[in-house]
Amino acid sequence: MTSLDSYLTLGRSGLRVSPLSLGTMTFGEDYGWGASPATSHTILAEYLEHGGNVVDTANTYTNGHSEQIVGEFFAARPGLRDRIVLSTKFFANLHPGDPNGGGAGRKAIVAQLEESLRRLQTHYVDLYWLHGWDRRVPVEETLRALDDLVAAGKVRYVGFSNVPAWVTAQSETIAHFRGWAPVTALQLEYSLLERTSEGELLPMAEALGLGVLPWSPLRGGQLTGGGSRAALTGGPDEHDRVVIDAVARVAAALGVSAAEVALAWVRGRPAISSTLLGVRTLDQLHSNLRSLALALSPEQRATLDDVSAPVLDFPAAITAGPGPMLGFGGATIDGVAYPTWPPLEASSARY
Repeated sequence: MTSLDSYLTLGRSGLRVSPLSLGTMTFGEDYGWGASPATSHTILAEYLEHGGNVVDTANTYTNGHSEQIVGEFFAARPGLRDRIVLSTKFFANLHPGDPNGGGAGRKAIVAQLEESLRRLQTHYVDLYWLHGWDRRVPVEETLRALDDLVAAGKVRYVGFSNVPAWVTAQSETIAHFRGWAPVTALQLEYSLLERTSEGELLPMAEALGLGVLPWSPLRGGQLTGGGSRAALTGGPDEHDRVVIDAVARVAAALGVSAAEVALAWVRGRPAISSTLLGVRTLDQLHSNLRSLALALSPEQRATLDDVSAPVLDFPAAITAGPGPMLGFGGATIDGVAYPTWPPLEASSARY
Protein backbone atom coordinates (compact mmCIF):
# COMPACT_ATOMS: atom_id res chain seq x y z
CA MET A 1 0.00 0.00 0.00
CA THR A 2 1.29 3.45 -0.97
CA SER A 3 0.27 6.65 0.80
CA LEU A 4 0.19 10.21 -0.48
CA ASP A 5 3.10 11.08 1.79
CA SER A 6 5.33 8.30 0.42
CA TYR A 7 7.40 10.78 -1.56
CA LEU A 8 9.47 10.07 -4.66
CA THR A 9 12.55 11.83 -6.02
CA LEU A 10 11.74 13.57 -9.31
CA GLY A 11 14.14 12.38 -12.00
CA ARG A 12 17.76 13.29 -11.28
CA SER A 13 16.80 16.33 -9.22
CA GLY A 14 16.71 16.76 -5.45
CA LEU A 15 12.97 17.49 -5.52
CA ARG A 16 10.65 15.12 -3.65
CA VAL A 17 7.07 14.73 -4.87
CA SER A 18 3.90 12.88 -3.90
CA PRO A 19 2.87 9.84 -5.98
CA LEU A 20 -0.27 11.79 -6.95
CA SER A 21 -0.12 15.48 -7.90
CA LEU A 22 -3.09 17.83 -7.78
CA GLY A 23 -3.84 19.33 -11.17
CA THR A 24 -5.94 22.50 -11.16
CA MET A 25 -7.27 22.80 -14.71
CA THR A 26 -10.67 22.21 -13.09
CA PHE A 27 -10.35 25.22 -10.77
CA GLY A 28 -12.73 28.01 -11.74
CA GLU A 29 -16.16 27.95 -13.36
CA ASP A 30 -15.11 30.10 -16.31
CA TYR A 31 -15.54 27.26 -18.81
CA GLY A 32 -18.94 26.24 -17.44
CA TRP A 33 -17.87 22.94 -15.86
CA GLY A 34 -15.17 23.59 -13.24
CA ALA A 35 -15.15 23.90 -9.46
CA SER A 36 -16.01 27.16 -7.72
CA PRO A 37 -13.21 28.97 -5.85
CA ALA A 38 -14.66 27.77 -2.55
CA THR A 39 -14.82 24.14 -3.67
CA SER A 40 -11.34 24.43 -5.18
CA HIS A 41 -9.98 25.62 -1.83
CA THR A 42 -11.68 22.69 -0.08
CA ILE A 43 -10.09 20.25 -2.54
CA LEU A 44 -6.68 21.86 -2.02
CA ALA A 45 -6.98 21.66 1.76
CA GLU A 46 -8.06 18.01 1.66
CA TYR A 47 -5.25 17.01 -0.70
CA LEU A 48 -2.62 18.72 1.46
CA GLU A 49 -4.14 17.29 4.65
CA HIS A 50 -3.55 13.79 3.28
CA GLY A 51 0.13 14.58 2.72
CA GLY A 52 0.10 15.61 -0.93
CA ASN A 53 2.69 18.23 -1.82
CA VAL A 54 2.44 18.98 -5.57
CA VAL A 55 0.01 21.60 -6.88
CA ASP A 56 0.11 22.04 -10.65
CA THR A 57 -1.48 24.85 -12.64
CA ALA A 58 -0.87 26.85 -15.84
CA ASN A 59 -1.27 30.41 -17.05
CA THR A 60 -3.95 29.25 -19.49
CA TYR A 61 -6.15 27.29 -17.06
CA THR A 62 -9.46 29.16 -16.91
CA ASN A 63 -7.61 32.10 -18.49
CA GLY A 64 -5.50 32.62 -15.38
CA HIS A 65 -8.30 32.17 -12.84
CA SER A 66 -6.89 28.82 -11.71
CA GLU A 67 -3.59 30.47 -10.77
CA GLN A 68 -5.46 33.21 -8.94
CA ILE A 69 -7.53 30.68 -6.96
CA VAL A 70 -4.39 28.79 -5.96
CA GLY A 71 -2.62 32.03 -5.04
CA GLU A 72 -5.50 33.19 -2.84
CA PHE A 73 -5.51 29.84 -1.01
CA PHE A 74 -1.84 30.02 -0.03
CA ALA A 75 -1.91 33.77 0.65
CA ALA A 76 -4.51 33.09 3.34
CA ARG A 77 -2.22 30.49 4.96
CA PRO A 78 1.16 32.12 5.66
CA GLY A 79 4.10 29.74 5.55
CA LEU A 80 2.27 26.91 3.79
CA ARG A 81 3.38 27.86 0.28
CA ASP A 82 7.04 27.05 1.05
CA ARG A 83 6.07 23.58 2.25
CA ILE A 84 4.68 22.49 -1.13
CA VAL A 85 5.88 22.07 -4.72
CA LEU A 86 4.08 24.72 -6.75
CA SER A 87 4.27 24.42 -10.50
CA THR A 88 2.86 26.37 -13.41
CA LYS A 89 3.31 26.54 -17.17
CA PHE A 90 4.04 29.04 -19.91
CA PHE A 91 3.44 29.07 -23.67
CA ALA A 92 -0.26 29.97 -23.97
CA ASN A 93 -1.00 33.49 -25.20
CA LEU A 94 -3.60 35.30 -23.08
CA HIS A 95 -3.37 38.49 -25.16
CA PRO A 96 -5.12 38.15 -28.54
CA GLY A 97 -3.32 40.07 -31.26
CA ASP A 98 0.00 40.24 -29.38
CA PRO A 99 2.58 38.10 -31.25
CA ASN A 100 4.85 38.13 -28.19
CA GLY A 101 2.15 37.40 -25.65
CA GLY A 102 2.84 33.67 -25.70
CA GLY A 103 5.29 31.10 -26.98
CA ALA A 104 8.81 30.31 -25.82
CA GLY A 105 10.84 33.38 -26.73
CA ARG A 106 12.72 35.27 -24.00
CA LYS A 107 10.36 38.27 -23.94
CA ALA A 108 7.31 36.02 -23.70
CA ILE A 109 8.80 33.71 -21.06
CA VAL A 110 9.76 36.54 -18.71
CA ALA A 111 6.42 38.33 -19.09
CA GLN A 112 4.41 35.14 -18.60
CA LEU A 113 6.31 34.27 -15.44
CA GLU A 114 5.79 37.73 -13.95
CA GLU A 115 2.05 37.49 -14.64
CA SER A 116 1.89 34.00 -13.09
CA LEU A 117 3.81 35.11 -9.99
CA ARG A 118 1.38 38.00 -9.56
CA ARG A 119 -1.68 35.74 -9.78
CA LEU A 120 -0.08 33.09 -7.54
CA GLN A 121 1.02 35.74 -5.00
CA THR A 122 4.48 34.23 -4.69
CA HIS A 123 7.99 35.28 -5.67
CA TYR A 124 9.01 31.92 -7.16
CA VAL A 125 7.69 28.68 -8.63
CA ASP A 126 9.23 25.30 -7.93
CA LEU A 127 8.61 23.83 -11.39
CA TYR A 128 8.17 25.93 -14.52
CA TRP A 129 6.90 23.95 -17.50
CA LEU A 130 7.19 24.71 -21.18
CA HIS A 131 3.60 23.89 -22.20
CA GLY A 132 4.25 23.21 -25.88
CA TRP A 133 6.95 23.25 -28.54
CA ASP A 134 7.52 26.64 -30.15
CA ARG A 135 9.07 25.55 -33.45
CA ARG A 136 9.80 29.17 -34.43
CA VAL A 137 12.11 29.90 -31.48
CA PRO A 138 15.66 28.50 -31.22
CA VAL A 139 15.72 26.10 -28.31
CA GLU A 140 18.90 27.82 -27.07
CA GLU A 141 16.93 31.03 -26.52
CA THR A 142 14.28 29.21 -24.49
CA LEU A 143 16.81 27.30 -22.40
CA ARG A 144 18.99 30.34 -21.68
CA ALA A 145 15.97 32.41 -20.63
CA LEU A 146 14.90 29.63 -18.26
CA ASP A 147 18.42 29.30 -16.89
CA ASP A 148 18.47 33.04 -16.17
CA LEU A 149 15.18 32.71 -14.27
CA VAL A 150 16.62 29.85 -12.23
CA ALA A 151 19.72 31.94 -11.46
CA ALA A 152 17.47 34.85 -10.45
CA GLY A 153 15.68 32.64 -7.92
CA LYS A 154 12.29 32.91 -9.61
CA VAL A 155 12.27 29.29 -10.83
CA ARG A 156 13.67 26.26 -9.05
CA TYR A 157 13.35 23.54 -11.71
CA VAL A 158 12.46 23.32 -15.41
CA GLY A 159 10.05 20.88 -17.04
CA PHE A 160 8.72 20.17 -20.54
CA SER A 161 5.06 19.38 -21.24
CA ASN A 162 3.68 18.16 -24.59
CA VAL A 163 7.06 18.48 -26.31
CA PRO A 164 8.35 15.94 -28.88
CA ALA A 165 10.95 13.47 -27.66
CA TRP A 166 13.63 14.60 -30.11
CA VAL A 167 13.22 18.24 -29.08
CA THR A 168 13.42 17.28 -25.41
CA ALA A 169 16.53 15.15 -25.95
CA GLN A 170 18.17 17.93 -27.97
CA SER A 171 17.33 20.47 -25.28
CA GLU A 172 18.64 18.31 -22.46
CA THR A 173 21.88 17.70 -24.34
CA ILE A 174 22.40 21.41 -25.04
CA ALA A 175 21.62 22.35 -21.43
CA HIS A 176 24.08 19.75 -20.18
CA PHE A 177 26.98 20.92 -22.32
CA ARG A 178 26.24 24.62 -21.75
CA GLY A 179 25.93 24.18 -18.00
CA TRP A 180 22.36 25.52 -18.00
CA ALA A 181 19.46 24.40 -15.82
CA PRO A 182 18.49 20.93 -17.05
CA VAL A 183 15.11 19.60 -18.02
CA THR A 184 14.02 17.82 -14.85
CA ALA A 185 10.74 16.20 -15.83
CA LEU A 186 8.10 15.65 -18.50
CA GLN A 187 4.35 16.03 -18.52
CA LEU A 188 2.58 13.91 -21.12
CA GLU A 189 -0.82 12.41 -21.71
CA TYR A 190 -0.82 8.79 -20.58
CA SER A 191 -3.60 6.37 -19.76
CA LEU A 192 -5.03 3.02 -20.78
CA LEU A 193 -6.57 4.86 -23.72
CA GLU A 194 -3.44 6.82 -24.70
CA ARG A 195 -0.21 4.84 -24.62
CA THR A 196 1.64 6.04 -27.72
CA SER A 197 4.22 7.86 -25.58
CA GLU A 198 5.65 4.38 -24.92
CA GLY A 199 7.26 4.61 -28.35
CA GLU A 200 9.65 7.52 -27.76
CA LEU A 201 8.87 9.78 -24.79
CA LEU A 202 8.86 7.25 -21.94
CA PRO A 203 11.98 5.36 -23.08
CA MET A 204 13.74 8.72 -23.50
CA ALA A 205 12.73 9.75 -19.97
CA GLU A 206 14.14 6.54 -18.52
CA ALA A 207 17.38 6.87 -20.49
CA LEU A 208 17.94 10.52 -19.54
CA GLY A 209 16.76 10.23 -15.96
CA LEU A 210 13.76 12.54 -16.37
CA GLY A 211 10.78 12.41 -14.05
CA VAL A 212 7.38 11.78 -15.65
CA LEU A 213 4.02 13.25 -14.62
CA PRO A 214 1.18 11.78 -16.71
CA TRP A 215 -1.85 13.99 -17.27
CA SER A 216 -5.41 12.82 -18.04
CA PRO A 217 -4.84 9.33 -16.57
CA LEU A 218 -8.62 8.77 -16.77
CA ARG A 219 -8.80 10.16 -20.32
CA GLY A 220 -11.06 12.99 -19.21
CA GLY A 221 -13.26 10.58 -17.25
CA GLN A 222 -13.84 8.18 -20.16
CA LEU A 223 -12.19 5.30 -18.27
CA THR A 224 -14.78 5.71 -15.52
CA GLY A 225 -17.61 5.25 -17.99
CA GLY A 226 -18.32 8.97 -18.14
CA GLY A 227 -16.11 11.74 -19.40
CA SER A 228 -16.17 15.22 -20.78
CA ARG A 229 -13.52 14.94 -23.51
CA ALA A 230 -15.52 13.17 -26.21
CA ALA A 231 -15.90 16.39 -28.19
CA LEU A 232 -12.13 16.97 -28.02
CA THR A 233 -10.85 13.43 -28.63
CA GLY A 234 -13.63 12.04 -30.80
CA GLY A 235 -13.95 9.08 -28.42
CA PRO A 236 -14.64 6.71 -27.06
CA ASP A 237 -14.46 4.66 -30.22
CA GLU A 238 -14.98 0.91 -30.55
CA HIS A 239 -11.49 0.04 -29.36
CA ASP A 240 -11.77 2.45 -26.45
CA ARG A 241 -15.00 0.80 -25.33
CA VAL A 242 -13.29 -2.59 -25.21
CA VAL A 243 -10.64 -1.11 -22.89
CA ILE A 244 -13.26 0.68 -20.77
CA ASP A 245 -15.21 -2.57 -20.38
CA ALA A 246 -12.05 -4.42 -19.33
CA VAL A 247 -11.35 -1.79 -16.66
CA ALA A 248 -14.94 -2.10 -15.42
CA ARG A 249 -14.61 -5.89 -15.12
CA VAL A 250 -11.38 -5.65 -13.12
CA ALA A 251 -12.95 -2.99 -10.90
CA ALA A 252 -16.04 -5.15 -10.28
CA ALA A 253 -13.88 -8.16 -9.39
CA LEU A 254 -11.95 -6.07 -6.87
CA GLY A 255 -14.96 -4.20 -5.51
CA VAL A 256 -13.44 -0.80 -6.33
CA SER A 257 -14.18 2.02 -8.77
CA ALA A 258 -12.98 2.08 -12.37
CA ALA A 259 -11.07 5.27 -11.56
CA GLU A 260 -9.08 3.45 -8.88
CA VAL A 261 -8.12 0.68 -11.32
CA ALA A 262 -7.12 3.08 -14.11
CA LEU A 263 -5.02 5.22 -11.76
CA ALA A 264 -3.35 2.20 -10.14
CA TRP A 265 -2.41 0.94 -13.61
CA VAL A 266 -0.74 4.25 -14.56
CA ARG A 267 1.05 4.58 -11.22
CA GLY A 268 2.58 1.13 -11.61
CA ARG A 269 3.97 1.69 -15.09
CA PRO A 270 7.74 2.09 -15.70
CA ALA A 271 9.21 5.62 -15.50
CA ILE A 272 6.17 7.20 -13.84
CA SER A 273 6.99 9.60 -10.98
CA SER A 274 3.73 11.28 -9.98
CA THR A 275 0.32 11.07 -11.63
CA LEU A 276 -1.68 14.26 -12.14
CA LEU A 277 -5.24 14.27 -10.86
CA GLY A 278 -7.98 16.46 -12.27
CA VAL A 279 -11.01 16.65 -9.97
CA ARG A 280 -14.00 18.96 -9.57
CA THR A 281 -15.47 17.53 -6.37
CA LEU A 282 -14.31 16.14 -3.04
CA ASP A 283 -15.88 12.79 -3.90
CA GLN A 284 -13.72 12.58 -7.03
CA LEU A 285 -10.63 13.43 -5.00
CA HIS A 286 -11.39 10.75 -2.41
CA SER A 287 -11.98 8.15 -5.13
CA ASN A 288 -8.69 9.06 -6.80
CA LEU A 289 -6.77 8.92 -3.51
CA ARG A 290 -8.13 5.44 -2.77
CA SER A 291 -6.19 4.21 -5.81
CA LEU A 292 -3.03 4.42 -3.70
CA ALA A 293 -4.24 1.47 -1.64
CA LEU A 294 -4.86 -0.68 -4.71
CA ALA A 295 -2.27 -3.14 -5.96
CA LEU A 296 -3.21 -4.85 -9.22
CA SER A 297 -2.18 -8.49 -9.56
CA PRO A 298 0.19 -9.50 -12.37
CA GLU A 299 -2.74 -11.20 -14.09
CA GLN A 300 -4.91 -8.08 -13.87
CA ARG A 301 -2.08 -5.93 -15.19
CA ALA A 302 -1.49 -8.34 -18.05
CA THR A 303 -5.18 -8.21 -18.97
CA LEU A 304 -5.18 -4.41 -19.06
CA ASP A 305 -1.82 -4.27 -20.85
CA ASP A 306 -3.00 -6.61 -23.58
CA VAL A 307 -6.38 -5.03 -24.23
CA SER A 308 -4.91 -1.53 -24.41
CA ALA A 309 -1.72 -2.34 -26.36
CA PRO A 310 -0.89 0.66 -28.55
CA VAL A 311 0.21 0.81 -32.16
CA LEU A 312 3.52 2.67 -32.00
CA ASP A 313 5.29 4.69 -34.69
CA PHE A 314 8.16 3.33 -36.79
CA PRO A 315 10.65 1.84 -35.91
CA ALA A 316 8.99 0.38 -32.80
CA ALA A 317 7.87 -2.84 -34.49
CA ILE A 318 11.33 -3.48 -35.97
CA THR A 319 13.05 -2.71 -32.68
CA ALA A 320 10.80 -5.14 -30.83
CA GLY A 321 10.75 -7.92 -33.45
CA PRO A 322 13.33 -8.39 -36.23
CA GLY A 323 15.91 -6.20 -34.49
CA PRO A 324 16.87 -8.65 -31.70
CA MET A 325 16.81 -11.57 -34.13
CA LEU A 326 19.22 -9.76 -36.43
CA GLY A 327 21.51 -8.53 -33.71
CA PHE A 328 21.77 -11.32 -31.14
CA GLY A 329 22.08 -14.47 -33.27
CA GLY A 330 19.90 -16.63 -31.05
CA ALA A 331 21.96 -15.97 -27.92
CA THR A 332 20.63 -15.56 -24.38
CA ILE A 333 21.51 -12.10 -23.10
CA ASP A 334 20.67 -10.67 -19.67
CA GLY A 335 18.45 -13.66 -19.02
CA VAL A 336 16.45 -13.31 -22.23
CA ALA A 337 16.66 -15.98 -24.93
CA TYR A 338 16.41 -14.44 -28.38
CA PRO A 339 15.37 -16.28 -31.56
CA THR A 340 17.70 -16.65 -34.49
CA TRP A 341 17.10 -14.79 -37.75
CA PRO A 342 15.48 -17.53 -39.93
CA PRO A 343 17.67 -16.98 -43.05
CA LEU A 344 20.72 -17.48 -40.80
CA GLU A 345 19.48 -20.94 -39.80
CA ALA A 346 18.52 -21.86 -43.35
CA SER A 347 22.14 -22.05 -44.53
CA SER A 348 25.54 -22.53 -42.94
CA ALA A 349 27.25 -20.67 -45.78
CA ARG A 350 29.01 -17.45 -44.84
CA TYR A 351 30.89 -15.17 -47.27
